[in-house]
Amino acid sequence: MSKREDVARNAEKFMNSREHIRNIGVVAHIDHGKTTMTDNLIAASGIISTELAGKQQFMDYYELEQERGITINSANVSIVQKYQDKDHLINIIDTPGHIDFGGEVIRAMRAVDGVILVVDSVEGVMPQTETVVRQALKENVKPCLFINKVDRLVNELQLTPEQMQERFIKTITQVNRLIDKNAPEQFKEKWKVKVENGSVVFGSAYYNWAISALHMKKTGISFKDVYNYCKNKDQKTLAEKSSLYEAIVELVIQHLPNPLIAQRYRIPKIWTGEIESEEGKAMLACDPNGPLAMMVVDISVDPHAGDVATGRIYSGTVRKGTTVKLIGSQKEIGVQQVALFMGPERVQVSEIPAGNIAALVGLKEVYAGETISTLKMKEFESFMSNAEPVMTVSVEAKEAKNLPKLIETIRQITKEDPNIKATINQDTGEHLLSGMGELHLEVTQHRIEVDHKIPVTVSAPIVVYRETITKESPKKHEAKTPNKHNKFYMHVEPIPAEILKQLNESKIQGKIRDKDKHLVQQFIDMGIDRDEAKRIWTVNNNCYIVNATKGIEALFEVRELVMQAFNDATNQGPLSKEKCQGVKVVLTDAKLHEDAIHRGPAQVLPAITRGIYACMLQSDAVLLEPKQTLSIIVPEDFMGSVSKELGARRTQITDMRHEGDQTIIIGKAPVKELIGFSAAIRGATQGRAIWTAEYAGYEMLPRELQHNTIVDIRKRKGMDPEPKKAEFFFD
Repeated sequence: MSKREDVARNAEKFMNSREHIRNIGVVAHIDHGKTTMTDNLIAASGIISTELAGKQQFMDYYELEQERGITINSANVSIVQKYQDKDHLINIIDTPGHIDFGGEVIRAMRAVDGVILVVDSVEGVMPQTETVVRQALKENVKPCLFINKVDRLVNELQLTPEQMQERFIKTITQVNRLIDKNAPEQFKEKWKVKVENGSVVFGSAYYNWAISALHMKKTGISFKDVYNYCKNKDQKTLAEKSSLYEAIVELVIQHLPNPLIAQRYRIPKIWTGEIESEEGKAMLACDPNGPLAMMVVDISVDPHAGDVATGRIYSGTVRKGTTVKLIGSQKEIGVQQVALFMGPERVQVSEIPAGNIAALVGLKEVYAGETISTLKMKEFESFMSNAEPVMTVSVEAKEAKNLPKLIETIRQITKEDPNIKATINQDTGEHLLSGMGELHLEVTQHRIEVDHKIPVTVSAPIVVYRETITKESPKKHEAKTPNKHNKFYMHVEPIPAEILKQLNESKIQGKIRDKDKHLVQQFIDMGIDRDEAKRIWTVNNNCYIVNATKGIEALFEVRELVMQAFNDATNQGPLSKEKCQGVKVVLTDAKLHEDAIHRGPAQVLPAITRGIYACMLQSDAVLLEPKQTLSIIVPEDFMGSVSKELGARRTQITDMRHEGDQTIIIGKAPVKELIGFSAAIRGATQGRAIWTAEYAGYEMLPRELQHNTIVDIRKRKGMDPEPKKAEFFFD
């Protein structure tokens, strides 16, 4: 039996001891030391040697992760640690820090109850730090703090103990400000991190030592001792006297909740079903004897075993051979294997009860976000993220014989990584892959070419734009059907920015039915007029259509067609066939032929679509461009080169601060201008700059760039270069 199997068997013994289970995520900005810290916990369980802890990067087992020195995939491991003479099972998910793989973090947050936020003591709270804290708190996941790389403050920046403490206070204050802004109301104060109660740990994951207020009482190591050990370059002795894994285990057990506690407040947040139902009560109680309720957070494809679905079990127990329902797909299927992930390996176990993270083998056609149960229950809420794919490439197989294999591979990749969106260009037959940024698409290309051995031709990246309007159109535009027997009267209005922001966060999409009273209330809470909220027919791409007509009975017979045409118009806008957002369509009147045969799809669909286009073009339709928040860390000597590079890329610099001999620059740049930025910044700084980019939403493209950009997009899509005027769509 291998050491990993040994650890898995040990973990299996404690799966029913729910008060002694902790499901935790490790989150941070890129290169702040998540995987290095996790190494220490893994070494303490015996999976890797203590000498390699901090150096092996055990959870970065994918070849490209080791090559690039970054985490790309979330990785799971289950370990048993003794604390105060009791064994505790800790299920850990190590997450990526690069924003292009932020979807991995979002999905991991659904499976855990607490996170260790790792912050580099030199760099402090960075944009991605803020993002991961917000993602955790959106899911009601409790944070605690590990301030890493403390030795750098002494040995590199040569700060005094007083200056170090000032630095720590600043970081803790920034983290607590984020908690105050984003935590659920009842936890705003309780969840703030404090040095005095031990919810903040200081240390060096690379050198394997850490201290906290609680841990210092046991070890007798003072802050002054830490300073002296670092100053004297004797961190090995410090690690022997005050080991990192002991301080972190204490932090996890003392400050992060077990599933019995966490599920009481997390279930109402992530599941909107009837709490008093059988499955609702079982999930609140984390009952292993209740009906099975599990949410899939990650899919991997094993070439031998097929799809492997990893997820959190909220109630019930899953065993090999159990027949389960895939609620979203409406299928029943048998579980072939039940397993624990031990980093790169999967170890089979006999069963996994509520409160744990499980891997299930044999569930064909299952996707991340799927609800698995033994009952027909309401699905879990979708993952709470506003990030969207902003960059697209076309992918073609170099050899025609590989086309079927390429199609299957793309299907598999989109299953494993839901943040990659795949479509087919109907005109050219190209496969279009959309992702979160250049690196995300590079990694996807590597998976196709290296992992699946399919040579492909990949186009230069294409940026995904949006279309919107800036003013209200003239009232009562008349849209006639081709046979002239039906008339629809409509106008469009821009959705106010605050309502649009909330609509985006709500993730409401699709048809609003009469029974969807909770959605109507959500619209009202956003600030939409009550009467209007009751009359919204459907939402698509953060646009919606309102039926403001009165007394037209036949209108409800063509309602589905009107909604379909609205979806078509907002999926491909009038300027350049890009998706629309922030457009409200108001249907004010209609005159319909009494005979249904004269108001079929061939009549209604073009009338509504062309009517919406005409209204939008009368409302100063414009393109929106995606933007990203840049954070760049660069030695002061290269500041001029970086500033010049940013200036050439329409970057707005929002913050600049000096940390020792380094400068941290925060700015906002258009995604289009960041194509090729990685190579350019490496060249300009001789490879000394560290940078990341975080999705920052869509903003209006400058007026002077609008026309040329629209023409370029239309040419690329094989359309007439010049956009149509509103008059073209008048009947």
